[in-house]
Amino acid sequence: MHPNQELYGLPKLLVDDNTGTGQNTNASSQITLSPLPPGYAITLGNALRRTLLSTLPGYAVVGVKIKGMNYEYSTIEGAHDSVLEMLLNLKQLRIQSSASDSLELKLKVNKAGDVLAKLIECPSNVEIINQDLYITHLEKGSELEMTILCEKNVGYQTAKEKQESSDLTDWIWIDAFFSPVRKVKFSSDNTRVGQMTNLDKLMLDVETDGSITPLDAVRFASNMLQSYFKLFNEDKILIEPDFMSDIDSVEAKEKAEIEAKPVKETYTPIEVLGLSPRTLNACINGDIGSVEQLVKCSEAKLSNLRGFGKKALTEVREALGTRGLDLAED
Repeated sequence: MHPNQELYGLPKLLVDDNTGTGQNTNASSQITLSPLPPGYAITLGNALRRTLLSTLPGYAVVGVKIKGMNYEYSTIEGAHDSVLEMLLNLKQLRIQSSASDSLELKLKVNKAGDVLAKLIECPSNVEIINQDLYITHLEKGSELEMTILCEKNVGYQTAKEKQESSDLTDWIWIDAFFSPVRKVKFSSDNTRVGQMTNLDKLMLDVETDGSITPLDAVRFASNMLQSYFKLFNEDKILIEPDFMSDIDSVEAKEKAEIEAKPVKETYTPIEVLGLSPRTLNACINGDIGSVEQLVKCSEAKLSNLRGFGKKALTEVREALGTRGLDLAED
């Protein structure tokens, strides 16, 4: 870490998922990291953005087999859309699965109406994210039966590349974009810690297709970058160690500072007890202004207060009793 990181502590990671739940279940989030040394927001933001857009794996439709069709420029009787238009619609299909192998999904429709993605038959370990995706519309008496091939990969794959690498027949291959990340934007802003006003704050806006959360996407990207950065120093040789802050020591220092801070005592004004003016004035004149101070007083101490008699003592005990409190023992 930057040597000055010890002066202003470890950067804090905050996630705003725009839902108010704090559970990061939304497909769009702003992830903030601060405070950072000057210039580090752009350095980290640019690296994370490039990795997020190019390297995250995801599922995409790579091929379709339609009963009675083996050519993308064909038409199906009773369907409002051509085979090519159906393929373009299926390119938008997004799925989530714990498996990493190829998946074959089945679609068989023989009734009139809109054909949506929710009609696709999926294995138990597969979930369709955009179930309302429109595929086509069928007229009465027509039918549609197809097998949809989905694969998990990274980046972009053309239909020609898939055709050349596959030995399957009767399939119509589709250009596939696998990344689950739709949009990434980062910005840098100034922040301050104490008298330091030139520190950086990184704000990373990430939008995914819903198959992965924005925070998990950033975690994947950071792990990917770490795997490459380690190649520059496989022997773990420290260069100029005096100018390198150790993250463990910074964390230990912050923890010690938190533990050393005195616990702030709560203060509940004594007026909330509803005491009579005479009793209340006697307590305040005796420098007892809060309920917390009052319960630390013994019966003997209160009796020594000017204007505080047996009637006031009974009143105080009853008022404290309604709150489950009592005076300290003598």
